[in-house]
Amino acid sequence: MLPVPMPSTVAPPARRDPAATRESLIAAAVSEFSSNGFAGARVDEIARAAGVNKQLVYHYFDNKQGLYLVALESVYAEIREKEQGLSLGALAPLEAMAQLIAFSFDYLAEHPEFIALLADENRNHGSHILQSERLQKMHSPFIEMLEATLERGVSQGVFRPDFDAVNLYISIAGISYFFFSNNHTLSAIFGKPLGSRGALVQRRRHVIEFALNALRP
Repeated sequence: MLPVPMPSTVAPPARRDPAATRESLIAAAVSEFSSNGFAGARVDEIARAAGVNKQLVYHYFDNKQGLYLVALESVYAEIREKEQGLSLGALAPLEAMAQLIAFSFDYLAEHPEFIALLADENRNHGSHILQSERLQKMHSPFIEMLEATLERGVSQGVFRPDFDAVNLYISIAGISYFFFSNNHTLSAIFGKPLGSRGALVQRRRHVIEFALNALRP
């Protein structure tokens, strides 16, 4: 009597989700580019980290430069989305401004990859950002919130009337950005662990008070 053939137990190949694959590649690219810069990043390492075939990188993004540009767009889109989530209209001008300054500081503290990518793109003279229509149209809600908060503060007599929102944004971002981008060298020079929790809390408080004091009449 011949044995009855058993049904195959081999599962059919899993169908890949294109959207999930693309997101995995972008996340891996952000990590690789922030660690090694555009010049030093390797496409095969990005594919390995995402768990996909290297050829899929070229399928979705054409080339390394295309992937780098999408990685930049993704980190900018994230901060813009979080900015839009701020609700400051019901707050008094001083409190609203303090929250805006704190948001800028906290975002940099929580996203070292953003700092690293900005530093690399500045080394490249902003060349990739200039190629992205999406980034150039991605105006920061932060500026609009600064303008509205400044206007309310001026009308209530708690802010000086001679501040420009863009310059104020650069100043707020700058005093936080420098602290994080140069944290290792500053820690070495001053002999203090400026990356510690206590140092972050102290610096955050200083940045908020420093900016608010500059704005007061």
